[in-house]
Amino acid sequence: MTTDVAAEGTGVVQDAHDAQAAPTGTTPADLSRLSLNTATTKRWTLREAVDGAVRAGLSSIGPWRDRVQEVGAAEAARIIEGAGLRVSSLCRGGFLTTDDDAAAQAALDDNRRAIVEAATLGTRELVMVVGGLPAASAPGGPALPYPAHVPLPGAATARAGSAHSGQPGAPTAARAAGGSSRSGGDARTDDPVDDPARDLVAARQRVADRIGELAPFAAGHGVRLVLEPLHPIFTADRAVISTLGQALDIAEPFPAEVVGVVVDTYHVWWDPDLQRQIARAGAGGRIAGYQVCDWILPLASDPLLSRGHVGDGYVDFATITRWVRDAGYTGDVEVEIFNEDVWSAPGDETLATMADRYVRHVLPHL
Repeated sequence: MTTDVAAEGTGVVQDAHDAQAAPTGTTPADLSRLSLNTATTKRWTLREAVDGAVRAGLSSIGPWRDRVQEVGAAEAARIIEGAGLRVSSLCRGGFLTTDDDAAAQAALDDNRRAIVEAATLGTRELVMVVGGLPAASAPGGPALPYPAHVPLPGAATARAGSAHSGQPGAPTAARAAGGSSRSGGDARTDDPVDDPARDLVAARQRVADRIGELAPFAAGHGVRLVLEPLHPIFTADRAVISTLGQALDIAEPFPAEVVGVVVDTYHVWWDPDLQRQIARAGAGGRIAGYQVCDWILPLASDPLLSRGHVGDGYVDFATITRWVRDAGYTGDVEVEIFNEDVWSAPGDETLATMADRYVRHVLPHL
């Protein structure tokens, strides 16, 4: 289960109140559940992020794998533990939707490495961003063209010279070369075209199947696979799971200590069924993390970078936090922000803002 930090007191480390000093005669803010996700201070190394978290009075940190891999998992664990911090989660595993056998095996192998990294760091929570459609050329990239010709069941056999390989779901030579029946490929323009790389239902099923393949390995290492639904704007290229309900549907065939979910306000704040699904997750003991940041407008040219500090946008943190609290979650609250302006600000300034907004908008409702 998720580490219970609500009963640990303030849990602050030496010099913890330097950045959050309280006026004389008042009680310092309780930051014992506030965690820095290293994506928020993207330009800091792991050691810099750890030192900054200590200066800000935090008790935990949620590293991304890129920062861990810069020094190695064992050294990362020593740096974090040596500073008196715990690891709230590791980001990220996932990207399990490919329809290519070799790529699928590579993804599974990488996720097993991520599971070992999480265990080495001493966290049981590995956040999983499951991946978008195989038709995505890359996260944030344009869609690959339709194959030159993939006949629907019952359609006429493709003419000689069709580039279709005959393997459903396999990338075709025509697609790799940019061929498309819409743009003058060698299939007739009036032939029906069905592209498995755009099959959203099949992609979601592959996620479920591959979570099933990874679950025993994760359980053997004491690590939980934490499914993260992403806002529907990212369905095409980053996550075919868009709602907490969809994530729970995939998680529920597995023990709660092996597969759970994370509630990320940026991604799920809009969901009209959110209260019920948070309660469902809590009843099953599956809430493995709570991540907070705000939905701000206008969106950046890359929507991924449109996260803002808590309180700068449209998210109702009071209501969602109460739902998470009432569902029984007592673990860490990570702040994860992708935003060029935030990344350009001094890291200590970002942490001070992060702590202030947490105290004002989240802590009173935990």
